[in-house]
Amino acid sequence: MKNAIILHGQPDEAEYYDPSMPSMSNAHWIPWLQGQLLKSNIVAATPEVPYAHKPEWELWKREVERYDITADTLVVGHSRGGEFWLRWLSEHPAARVGKVVLVAPSIGYLTKDRNYFGEYSLDKNLVQRTNGITVFSSDNDAANIIASVGEIVTHIDSVYIKQFHLGHFTSDSMGSTEFPELLAELLR
Repeated sequence: MKNAIILHGQPDEAEYYDPSMPSMSNAHWIPWLQGQLLKSNIVAATPEVPYAHKPEWELWKREVERYDITADTLVVGHSRGGEFWLRWLSEHPAARVGKVVLVAPSIGYLTKDRNYFGEYSLDKNLVQRTNGITVFSSDNDAANIIASVGEIVTHIDSVYIKQFHLGHFTSDSMGSTEFPELLAELLR
């Protein structure tokens, strides 16, 4: 059975604790995407990582690994969630997944950004264990995100880049909580 795991990014501490803000797995376009995938008969999970404002690798890993990850699993990661998937796939060479879509991925150790997930080596050939890796990038995102996308292309073969002008792909920068381009890429 085809399934999907949609992993949120890292909020700042103020956003994380703001009672007027939704939890990260319920923010931006994530609930919309989950609903659309469910309507396409794809069971979609949106893990909620506690203390996401200060990521710890083992905690994120434990939360995500509660879900089935198979050759039919569609994998989505936003920002730090994209970094999570790159490290997890690089460290699990026997893992096979379906399509991988990274939205504004951040790679802390490559760009000298907040190094929460520690250093690790990207598997240059990890795309061969997927049904393709697509990176959604924005030309008006933060410099460290643009640098991360450049590093991904440099370190991993056969990554497909889709360029946008949508900031960090948040509901504020996109002006919407819907993300039809992402849905279309996953269903393609």
